[in-house]
Amino acid sequence: MPITRFQALLVCAILCNCAVLFYISHVQSTDEALNPHTRPKLSHAPESHSKSSSDYFHDVKTFQNEVTVVIMEFEDYENDIPRSVQSVLDVFPKINIFVLSNRRPYPPLDLPWDNVQLVVEEIPPDQKQSSGRPENYITTPYVLVMPDGTRFDSAKLPLSMLGALKETSTSNSKIVAVPLDSREPLQCYNLKVDLKRWTLQYSLSKNLSGDFMICDSISPSPVVILKSAFLHSLSVPYMRPFPESLFIQASIHYVHTKLLYKSSFSHGSELFTNPHNKWKHESDSKKKLQHMFKRFGVKKVEHSSGEEEWYGCNKNTKRCFGTIVDDMPDFLYNNRWTPPCCLKNLKETAKYVFKIFEKSKVSYWLEGGSLLGAARHKDIIPWDYDVDIGMYKNEISKLEFLVKAEELSHIGSKFVDNLGFVWEKSPEGEFFRVQFSQFNHMHVDIFPFYERNGVMTKDTWFKTHRQDTEFPSRFLKPLTKIDFIGVKASAPNHVREFLEFKFGKGVIENPQYPDPSKIKRKTKEKPEKKG
Repeated sequence: MPITRFQALLVCAILCNCAVLFYISHVQSTDEALNPHTRPKLSHAPESHSKSSSDYFHDVKTFQNEVTVVIMEFEDYENDIPRSVQSVLDVFPKINIFVLSNRRPYPPLDLPWDNVQLVVEEIPPDQKQSSGRPENYITTPYVLVMPDGTRFDSAKLPLSMLGALKETSTSNSKIVAVPLDSREPLQCYNLKVDLKRWTLQYSLSKNLSGDFMICDSISPSPVVILKSAFLHSLSVPYMRPFPESLFIQASIHYVHTKLLYKSSFSHGSELFTNPHNKWKHESDSKKKLQHMFKRFGVKKVEHSSGEEEWYGCNKNTKRCFGTIVDDMPDFLYNNRWTPPCCLKNLKETAKYVFKIFEKSKVSYWLEGGSLLGAARHKDIIPWDYDVDIGMYKNEISKLEFLVKAEELSHIGSKFVDNLGFVWEKSPEGEFFRVQFSQFNHMHVDIFPFYERNGVMTKDTWFKTHRQDTEFPSRFLKPLTKIDFIGVKASAPNHVREFLEFKFGKGVIENPQYPDPSKIKRKTKEKPEKKG
């Protein structure tokens, strides 16, 4: 059948339309390949189309030259490392990425990329120490640390983080953070690190300014970027859990974090859906936290909710310090005071002893540094390590526990009551001691006094204790009450006069360590009035 002129024109028109459509499609696909802003986003940062492709590629190249990406929080038995790494390389193909691990992961990680390296910090004895130090591998001025499962798709958000960090280079906000999508609410905290009292105190921050918040700590763990030099100046730069360890060390130096809270990175695959792996992960996370607090010397954490967590000693462990030499505990030489867990256990022991004395109708009174603490601030002196009380020697027989302790001392034994407190006749002299437990030796010392010619005296004296001296019996006639560790404790009358008789004038207003001459102050430190 011959083709008509009309049919020929129709075929030509169809072919022309196909050619045009193919051209348009080709141009669009080429543009998408060059411009990452047209890709489907995994990071929720607002995109801008104001920059040309050449500007964009310049920014990406600059970022790759200035930033190293680090991933260090993951579990060997279940992780999302390969896909997390791939998402970064999709955007920054030439950036250096280091995966840090305390020990060599098993099963091994699949890291086939030339610019991705595993750094194992626990090195075998046949390797140099430097091979396990991450700071030896990082040569860029900035480090971006991201949790396992973080997804990069667009360069916009990482570039914004670097820009924000450079803008704050002259302020105390030396860290920039962006959260991950999470079911957990985003929390920005103020953090007070009180090393002297072994304590962390968290409170919710309301420091909001435009598109960012100023925080000391952030939960859940965000992506952070900071200067390599600052990170490596810290005591333990790559301590796990990270960035919790970073926030604590930064807070010590009054360094804050700028949180870009209006943006967020997407999270990849959900991990630890298996109950066993979830339990294992939670257990490992708890161990990391305990290890970090032990390394930093943190015994107490006060959360913004009012909840307290303790990481020090208890009834089933030893106290946090060893034998005391020259009345100066070891923690004083490290510019620390008595750990709060030890003070807590000491207060519990003292309250228990007071209760037993009162129940047995046996008189007692605060002695020495314990009375001094009560007079100063109604509490134990912050660096004290025991509680001292006096009693009348002729009343020992009224208190069953003391009688039992004295009887058992003849065979070198101690009396343990039904609450686990240990009562003993001290081998150091003629006095008694009540310990918190058989393991934890925080204690109350009980000194039996007797009257002789209007003077209270006793049979055991400590030459190193300047306050350990006889005193007029009139200070005990009558006994009074004083606020101490949250209770009304018995005390001598005319407390100030009594203390100045024992310690010297002005002792309440002028506190000092037992032997201040042993504490060498740093020349640059302003002398601190102890109290």
